[in-house]
Amino acid sequence: MRIVTPRRTILFDTILLFASTVLAVVAGWVIISSTAPGWMLVIALAGLAFIAVGSGVARWVSRPDHLKAMQSHRTLEIANGSLGYLRQGLTEKSAGAVCRLALEHSEAAAVAITDTERVLGFAGIGEDHHVAGEPIMTRGTREVIETNEHRILENSAEIGCPQWECVLKAAIVVPLEMRGQPVGTLKFYYMHRSLLNETQIAMAEGLARLLSTQLELSELERQTELACRMELKALQAQIHPHFLFNTINTIAMLIRTDPEKARELLRDFARFYRRTLEATEDLVPLEQELEYVRTYLAFEKARFGDRLEVIEEIDTGVQGLLVPAFAIQPVVENSVQHGMKEVDPLTISITTRRAGSRIEIEVTDDGAGIAKDDLSRVLEPGFGKGLGIALKNVDDRLRGYYGPGSGLTVKHAEGGGTQVLITVVLGETDRGGSDDA
Repeated sequence: MRIVTPRRTILFDTILLFASTVLAVVAGWVIISSTAPGWMLVIALAGLAFIAVGSGVARWVSRPDHLKAMQSHRTLEIANGSLGYLRQGLTEKSAGAVCRLALEHSEAAAVAITDTERVLGFAGIGEDHHVAGEPIMTRGTREVIETNEHRILENSAEIGCPQWECVLKAAIVVPLEMRGQPVGTLKFYYMHRSLLNETQIAMAEGLARLLSTQLELSELERQTELACRMELKALQAQIHPHFLFNTINTIAMLIRTDPEKARELLRDFARFYRRTLEATEDLVPLEQELEYVRTYLAFEKARFGDRLEVIEEIDTGVQGLLVPAFAIQPVVENSVQHGMKEVDPLTISITTRRAGSRIEIEVTDDGAGIAKDDLSRVLEPGFGKGLGIALKNVDDRLRGYYGPGSGLTVKHAEGGGTQVLITVVLGETDRGGSDDA
């Protein structure tokens, strides 16, 4: 790394030292001279006071810890403001916003961000001819991408701007990385080489590291979202064969005893599976998911008759809440599969409630319950599948979409049976999904 002396600080200290020396000589002469009038004595004392205060200020301003604190504060201000933009990835829109933010909090004349081929964002002096979307022109920038090491450009020739009247005469170019590989550059431009110092270099490198971390996090979020989508597609192809056979057998029996009911169920069954196989939404309104649950329960009621009862207590204020598709139906199906007794009826209750940013959907049954040994395993991969969808998958997708605090909790219900609590903790950007937000 090339070290550049902080020239402005040294210049300030030199001027202050020269002035202090002159005043010290004058003050000494006045104090020693017994013939000096009173007004000169006052001036001399004021001069000495200036020397003391000036020296203290010079030492404080030029302290390394003070400079580091200012640098760190500016860097964190830019990094904090860029979080919302870089979640979108490295695009022209996000790069342009970060460049404007960095320009505001730095001493640079202009700031630019590139990917490996073109300029993504530019802010400051020279915006009229340094245009986003154009190919990278600076050889030094390409060298940074090739070597993954920073470069200091010391004159117009090294910057390589084709506009001869361009006033940008120096620049710091640092790489932006993802998983150790350069994906672009961050560039701070200055109007003169003397304005580029050690502090500016350290700030540029520190900011580049923070922005690189943010880019890696945005890519991780994107990969997580993609994995959830692919997993949902795979789940849609996993149709539980027992449910399929049982429903078809139920409809077949009703053809003799209640043809009209059989035709109605057959139409519902077609809609049910069409939605199962063709659904493309990752997140659906809670009311839509509940309609899917009601359709599923209609088939089970046709099969079990009066032995199955369903009670709903749905808060209308949360019907617009977005939940992962197939988040509630597998829980309800597990209640039917594990809770149905030989003779006694099974009652399933579906209740929703909201407390601030916390939404809870509770599915409780009074059935046979889950064996004690199995209760601790219900959120293990592959256990408790409904339509091929394990409860573990529902839990993972809730946590993937909504973060810590969200997911499933399974326990024995009071008086027997099973209670499954589906929890969604809304972030600031999620709260628009409910009707009352």
